[in-house]
Amino acid sequence: MSVFSPFRRCGGMDQNNQSSATEFLLLGLSERPEQQPLLFGIFLAMYLVTMLGNLLIILAIGSDPHLHTPMYFLANLSLADAGFSSTMVPKMLVNIQTHSQTISCGGCLSQMHLFMTFWALDDFLLRGMAYDRYVAICRPLLYSTLMSPLVCVLLLASCWVLTKLAALLHILLMERSMTRENQSSVSEFLLLGLPIRPEQQAVFFALFLGMYLTTVLGNLLILLLIRLDARLHTPMYFFLSHLALTDVSFSSVTVPKMLINMHTRDQSIPYAGCVTQMYFFIFFTDLENFLLSSMAYDRYVAVCHPLHYTTVMGQGLCTLLVTVSWILSCANALCHTLLLTRLSFCVDLSIPHFFCDLGALLKLSCSDTSLNELAIFTAGVAVIVLPLICILISYGCIGVAILKVPSTKGICKALSTCGSHLSVVSLYYGTIIGLYFFPSSNTSRDKSTIASVMYTVVTPLLNPFIYSLRNRDMKEALERLLHRAKVLSQ
Repeated sequence: MSVFSPFRRCGGMDQNNQSSATEFLLLGLSERPEQQPLLFGIFLAMYLVTMLGNLLIILAIGSDPHLHTPMYFLANLSLADAGFSSTMVPKMLVNIQTHSQTISCGGCLSQMHLFMTFWALDDFLLRGMAYDRYVAICRPLLYSTLMSPLVCVLLLASCWVLTKLAALLHILLMERSMTRENQSSVSEFLLLGLPIRPEQQAVFFALFLGMYLTTVLGNLLILLLIRLDARLHTPMYFFLSHLALTDVSFSSVTVPKMLINMHTRDQSIPYAGCVTQMYFFIFFTDLENFLLSSMAYDRYVAVCHPLHYTTVMGQGLCTLLVTVSWILSCANALCHTLLLTRLSFCVDLSIPHFFCDLGALLKLSCSDTSLNELAIFTAGVAVIVLPLICILISYGCIGVAILKVPSTKGICKALSTCGSHLSVVSLYYGTIIGLYFFPSSNTSRDKSTIASVMYTVVTPLLNPFIYSLRNRDMKEALERLLHRAKVLSQ
């Protein structure tokens, strides 16, 4: 697709009533033959000046140490400008020279992907440079802290990741619009639920209802205490508040629907409801992974670099880590959802689970799911394996630092706290990796469902007790809140 002109689709329809377009026509700037040489010369000269000028800027910044400052985001901006021009102008020049207006379907999608990537990257970089200038002028004494090398790297990495994800989203939507849906429409699925007998429904309903209410109330209490107590306005409790919100949302995605199905004995769930549940389940799963990793890094800095804690874990970095976690989780969940909507499903629409699990849905599909499986493994490395590695490295460094402390009592207390955290992390990550990365053909449906209950119901229930309710600061904050409420009631 070209930004210079509209396009039209060629090709017919195949036997499956799907679009079989193989190429598009780029109408270009002008159809007058006598103007083509002039346009070719003008745009070739402009393109060469653009490339040489931006490459000169990149070379100058890369070779001069005096220019290695946050202000010179300019190098990335020059790279984005060079890529932006190279996405469109060379193809336009080739078409003018050859008098050919065609572009293949794959080439059109690739051009659109690169165009959106560099266009969005240009926009993000300009905003980053504006923020840099704002800090330099309005906060000069804090400039070295707010625009530290780590912050600059995170900003640049976020810009590149977000632009690639946004471009990928549009490509997936475009590809989906180019392929019509199959003849059989899916209206609903059947959630087979937990492997329990009918006479046990009431007992399990009461059990899971009690666990869900405890999860919601416990995590909401954490949010309330952190919000009202100024002593808890620290990086550790900032991450903990987001973790508590995530746990409430994580449980609310699956448990209420399971309880409704158990109470009404109705196993059906609409197609749109199933896809929506799967989206939010993936979203909050990824978000919990990133938050656990951020909390582990926060503890690593507090234990191993206490003198630099306030500088490293500033408000800007904490906000950036949480923001990037939310954005990446949303993008990953959206990617899996869009890939799922491209699939057609067989006659059997029974999901052997108590929620719409992505792996279970792929097993019901009659389409080729190789792309979906590739996305699962690729995204799994980014949102599950890498955060787990960061957690293990952080706590490994904490363990080394703790062993240097001569106090036996302090060592035992610290190891006990880390052991509780690592046990929950092992339970949470172990079940996820075992289910989605090492599925066994011999694993029964009952074992898979029970493992899912562990990290969707049990882990959010335990998190308030392990991360906060056993914490002295949280207990003191709760006592102050109760005392305040008692005074106001009198």
